[in-house]
Amino acid sequence: MRKLTYYVAISIDGYIAGPNGEFDFYPVADDLAAYWNEEVPETVPTHIRKQLGFDAPNKRFDTVLMGRGTYQPGLDVGMTSPYAHLRQYVFSTTIPEIPDPAVELVSGDPLALVRRLKEEEGDLGIWLCGGGKLAGTLLPEIDELIVKAYPVVAGSGIAAFDGEFRPTLFNLTATRTFGNGTVLMTYAR
Repeated sequence: MRKLTYYVAISIDGYIAGPNGEFDFYPVADDLAAYWNEEVPETVPTHIRKQLGFDAPNKRFDTVLMGRGTYQPGLDVGMTSPYAHLRQYVFSTTIPEIPDPAVELVSGDPLALVRRLKEEEGDLGIWLCGGGKLAGTLLPEIDELIVKAYPVVAGSGIAAFDGEFRPTLFNLTATRTFGNGTVLMTYAR
């Protein structure tokens, strides 16, 4: 069975983005960027891959899930397929259509789709890219958390999980600290 991994960046105070979806306040160190490129190259968006001339095969994921708030900033600037090297699903009840056939709009039950995706054959997993509402809904199906905790306090914004009160235990399986103080923590259910 394929795993659903919520691989996400957060501030010290638990926000994945600012109140208006801002995410440019996270300080990225060279060693962290090198880690992304080597260990999870599929998390590098298509437009950045093109700018850098970066072409690496997918190592962990072949599918990405995004909420509207995660997908919308790219769409606003004309990026209709932010992860063209992955199967892309956008969950929204407010976007009427997606102008790119490579991105599937899902307005139905996120849990049902994730359960179906997890049953598919394959060695690569499913990446929950964001956002907080979608993560809150999919919490029962999240198998792994990979949290990049950046050394910054946002003060307010979009929480990593937004949903009902549902304490869920995970076990810490690995940590790694980068040059700028970012801590990567991996948790398994």
